[in-house]
Amino acid sequence: MKTRAVAPWVRTRLKAAPTQALALALLVLVTAFLAAVFPRAVDTYETEGLHRALADGGLERSGIEISMATGEYFAAAPEQAVDAELTRRYQPHILDEMKRPLHPDRSEIAQGAQTSRPKTALDPWLPRPQAKPPEFVISTQDQVDRHARVVAGRLPQGKGITAASKQAEAAVTVATAKTLKIKVGSVLHFPVEGGKPVGLKITGLVEPLNPQGSYWSFDPTLRTPSLAVTPPSLESVKYWQAGLLLAPDAATILLAIDPNPQVYWRVPIDVGGLGVPDLPAVEKLVASLENGPATTRLHDAIAPTVSVNTELDSITAEFTAARTAITPVVSVAVFGIGAVALVVLLMTAALTASRRTTEITLLRARGGSVRGITTRICAETAVVAVPAAALGWWLATLVRPDGRLIPSVAGAAAVALIACSALPVRAVVGHLRLRAHGGREDLIAAKPSRRRTVAELTVLVLAVGAVAALRRRGSDDADGLISAAPVMVALIAALLLVRLYPLPIRFLSRPLMRRRGAIGFLSLARAGRTSAAQALPLLALLVALTTAAFGGSVIAGIADARDEAALQTVGADVRVNAQPNKALPEDLADKLRAVDGIREVSPVYIDANMRMPDGGKEISLIAVDPESYARLSGRTGLGAFSAGELKASGSGALPALASADAAKRLGRGEHELRSIPGDFTAKVTGVLETTPASFGAEFLLIDVSALPEATDSALFATGSDYDRTQLSKAVATAGPSVAFEQRTDQRATLSDSPLQSGAETVYGFAVAAGAGYAVLAVLLSLLQSAPERTALVARLRTMGLGKGQARRLLVLEALPQALLAAAGGALVALAAMELISPGLDLGRIALAAQAEVFGGARLRMDPWSLLVPAGAVVLLAVSVALAQAWWTARQTSLTELRAGDAR
Repeated sequence: MKTRAVAPWVRTRLKAAPTQALALALLVLVTAFLAAVFPRAVDTYETEGLHRALADGGLERSGIEISMATGEYFAAAPEQAVDAELTRRYQPHILDEMKRPLHPDRSEIAQGAQTSRPKTALDPWLPRPQAKPPEFVISTQDQVDRHARVVAGRLPQGKGITAASKQAEAAVTVATAKTLKIKVGSVLHFPVEGGKPVGLKITGLVEPLNPQGSYWSFDPTLRTPSLAVTPPSLESVKYWQAGLLLAPDAATILLAIDPNPQVYWRVPIDVGGLGVPDLPAVEKLVASLENGPATTRLHDAIAPTVSVNTELDSITAEFTAARTAITPVVSVAVFGIGAVALVVLLMTAALTASRRTTEITLLRARGGSVRGITTRICAETAVVAVPAAALGWWLATLVRPDGRLIPSVAGAAAVALIACSALPVRAVVGHLRLRAHGGREDLIAAKPSRRRTVAELTVLVLAVGAVAALRRRGSDDADGLISAAPVMVALIAALLLVRLYPLPIRFLSRPLMRRRGAIGFLSLARAGRTSAAQALPLLALLVALTTAAFGGSVIAGIADARDEAALQTVGADVRVNAQPNKALPEDLADKLRAVDGIREVSPVYIDANMRMPDGGKEISLIAVDPESYARLSGRTGLGAFSAGELKASGSGALPALASADAAKRLGRGEHELRSIPGDFTAKVTGVLETTPASFGAEFLLIDVSALPEATDSALFATGSDYDRTQLSKAVATAGPSVAFEQRTDQRATLSDSPLQSGAETVYGFAVAAGAGYAVLAVLLSLLQSAPERTALVARLRTMGLGKGQARRLLVLEALPQALLAAAGGALVALAAMELISPGLDLGRIALAAQAEVFGGARLRMDPWSLLVPAGAVVLLAVSVALAQAWWTARQTSLTELRAGDAR
């Protein structure tokens, strides 16, 4: 008969070691939280980025317009082609083609008929900015009564209107009426080919209920008039464009004004329900609607002249390109955090298994089976790890409520699985066979097995391949192996450091043997006689410190790239610009100098269209005061030069500094050049790659004293913590036509995308998590061996060891691993950045779509991310050792000297 145990195994073990169980629960909780929150965070910022891209694209681009031509080029359309009932009847066929994941916003659908192009009004009383009469889009958009309220008059009616009618009723929005001086009762006349003009009488003024909705925004001309400009081939003339709203029943009168009006259905898409996983299906559906099976079905159901237009696929393609460029860089951080978490979990299991070696050996000697011991250890671990992992996942869903469920659950479940299986496997792997006591497994005397050597060589080959692929192919074409390159570099360095760890201890212990003091030799002997499992914190520390330093360097590289791009765009901290071909007020520079915080103001004359002698592309002429502009260039680092290189001598040709292409075109000789403020002769004496007053354009830089008629076109001000209110007031005194730019504002525009901010947040968490896991590895390592060190100190105290000697002993024993890990982590991080930086482009994260303009952004070593975590590891190791020495000195030594105590 099977006997029942007096006390269950799991309950007994948890009661016997509550601190270890709590530590494991906290470790699994934090790791499961990170594993669950990362995929949800990535999903969240990618979804926000997609929605931002669609919103920035505008409703007219993200919506879908289905239009139908109503006539042929040489023949007018029949009246039934613009019939309102026909338009309403075809709407369900169109909506049937908007299949998932496209969700039409039915409340904002606009449909009707309108003139194929704006029509010119003949009435002379309408405003004409430059003598050109306004043009109107005449539309019979349906359901105006549901989307607007009548402010004056009434909505137009269309009963009895035909193509032969000479007058109909119309409505305009309040904004249109105010701008174009239209009142209720006004009649607008439009020409008719071969007949008398058609008059449209305004019967009502309406106010849109949702002016930003698709109904009014798909064609904003119907809502708000705008100034248009004639094509560049003609003389540029401004004129008004506006919209008129007819009753749907009056659609046939459009045939008199325009023989071939257009019937349309404008369907907005509810982008709130779209996610990144839906993009392939969206692109497929849009392709089908524009030129595919859906188009064929619409031709069969409505008419062969139906066409579909949308830029939804272009917007999603731009977003996909940005996401594709950013994702591999983010994957580097994710791989780093995952590797650190995995190493710390395995390290914890190994340390715990090392502590329980004697217990498992005793169980095996008393007849315990490997399966039974493994099952019981797995059960006691699962009781702690599974609820902790579930709690971590739940906390992740609270922090990031949006995001896919399966990846987060899989991440938390993977952490629970590793935590439940690592300890049992590691604990029993050395007890598969019964064996006698084998003595200590000192780290300094341990010899790596052949299997370990083969495994390390395999990792080395993979790391070399990953780094080589990243340098050759770059991060834009990265896969899992390439994204793991920094981690693999750290892993190889950690394995090498573990192998080399005994050498410095042996080297230092020999001279200490000959010294009279015992503390130094005893501490190194203790460090060398640590079990082989205690070398695992070195591995965890190196990977964690490398991840933290690498993540910090990525963030520093992003910040540097934005600072440089903002500086190149503005040219200084503040730039004040005049309108083209106009001058700034003479006293404006003095007003800027009076602003608190402004250090210096450099006036500049700029002619952006100076002709070259070769008749080619025009360049920018920049005339400056050599002294102030040289100081400006030196402070900004944009084409620094000495003032003497540019000063005019008073006779002969002016010395000039030019961009590379301009210098090549001018050559070495003297050239007579013409400009608006006067003619001059110049000779290129130097070449500059860039200059504050010109970004991205070829330029010629000269001394302004040679052009007495030159006036200030721009002012460049440098300073820090200047008063922005004072600055705005000073510029406002120059009139509304003068604008100013600030470097800080320009920098802010480079980081407003959710894709960018989300990727930066991931790297911020990578730095924090790397540093946190490094601290955790130190604490676990020190606390694991704390009982043994306490017993040692207590026994040595009975032999006359003083309190100060005890402190030095514990500190010196903890220092070798901490110093080696800190120094190794810093060196490995530097090596990883040198190896990987040529293949890692941060341009998309730092500069978004402007990365092509400013060039790529590269890694930059961040001393704080490199040194602070490493220093914190050493400081923490010393602090824990001192705290343990203080605590040991307060306790009695009797409990530490019990017979048979294995500590």
